Parts: sequence; structure tokens; C-alpha cells
Amino acid sequence: MKRSGLILFTILTSAAYLPLVSAKSKASVKHYVLPEIKPGEDSLLNTPEKKKISNVSFLYDNLQLGEKGLSRQAFEYAMQGFEYLKQNGDIDNDDVISIVDFSLPSSAKRLFVIDRSNNKILYYTYVAHGHNSGLEYANQFSNQPESNKSSLGFYKTLSTYMGDNGYSLRLEGLEKGINDNANRRDIVIHGAAYVSEGLIRTQGYIGRSWGCPALPEKLHKPIIDKIKNGSCLFIYAKDKAYQSKSRILKATLA
Repeated sequence: MKRSGLILFTILTSAAYLPLVSAKSKASVKHYVLPEIKPGEDSLLNTPEKKKISNVSFLYDNLQLGEKGLSRQAFEYAMQGFEYLKQNGDIDNDDVISIVDFSLPSSAKRLFVIDRSNNKILYYTYVAHGHNSGLEYANQFSNQPESNKSSLGFYKTLSTYMGDNGYSLRLEGLEKGINDNANRRDIVIHGAAYVSEGLIRTQGYIGRSWGCPALPEKLHKPIIDKIKNGSCLFIYAKDKAYQSKSRILKATLA
């Protein structure tokens, strides 16, 4: 009798406990339901792509590059291409990146040399464009020898040498059909007396080169020494033809 009573007690207590287990299970399921994401709201998940965009935007704002005149699009293109070239092993020195923004007039400082290791601006100065690219603004570009025009796109800095323009830096154009004739055209970075604030005061713009991104004489040597031997140089303009042809930009935006 005692044994049958014990069995009956066990059955009744088990039956009473089952609804509690079921209720707890249902409650735990509700705990893991994510809130609904409405149209237009950001995803709750931080994807690598979003993190990269966020980091680039933060760096642009933190360095106050917009206040200095650098186009946000120029900076975004430069950083996207920089990362692409870095991952592909096409640049040897990823501590620094140089950006030329030809959407600015030559009377404005439009060369930005940025330390990527410490995220700071190292140099911010004037740079010339090609004689046949335009007067105050550069708006005509070419990869052809003897064109005396600037070429847009991504470059890799090479070694230095002493030439007709003194201490100079060779460049390798990394974009086929856009700037890959840089060596053949002797497109290099060098100093020039015509890149001066004195000319800006007298005529409103600096002098022009034969296609080289020439720098002020007082700054060209320290800048060359900082960016030589395998760093990335990006020359930008609001040029739809370049944007549609650049394989590097297409690869980063795919």
C-alpha cells in the first residue's frame, strides 16, 4: 500500500512540473528574438565592409581633411585603392599614402601626405599639374608621351635620382591605359621654382609642369624622402572617364 501510494505521488508531481518546464522553454525562446529592423535603419550587425567605411569616414573627419579642402570622394577612393593594393602586395610601404586632389585649383594646397601608422597629416602643400591639363584647374588628362598633361590614378613610388630638376622621385603608374606610361613619359616628383606662393599672389595660380606633380623647392626633398621606395600615390579629379575605366576602383566598389 505504501509503495502504490509513493508511485501515485511521483506521477502527480511529475505531471504538475511539466507545464512549468514548457513555460520556461517558451520564455527562453522569446529572449533570443531580435528586434525588427525597419526600412532605412542600420543593421544590428557590423559587417567588415561597414567597419571599413566607418573607419575611413572617421579618419577623414578626425584629420579635418574637409576643412583643408580635400574632397571626401577623393579620400574614400584613395583609401579603398590603398587597401586593395596593399592586400595584393602591389605596394611595399604601407605606412604612408599621398593624395593629390586636382578638383582644387593650383592656388590651393592640394597634396596631402598622410601617416597611416599614426593617422596624422605629415605634409599639406601645393602641387603642379601639366601645362596642357589646364590653367588654374587641371581638367584634361592623358597617358600619351609628349602630351604635357597630367595622368590620374594610382601610382607606386620608386627610387630617387639626381636629374635636370635636381633631386627627383620616379613613379610607376599602376593603371593600364591610364597612367602606365609614367616611366616612358618621365613623370616624376621633383621640386620647381614655379610652385610658389609668390606666383599665386601675382597671377592667381602656380606654374605648370610637363605632366609631373612638381612640388615647392623647400619641401620636395623631405616629402620625397618620406614617400619613396614603394608607397602609394593617388591623383584624383572629378573625371567620369577615369572613374569608369579604373580597374582598381571597380575592384574596390564591386
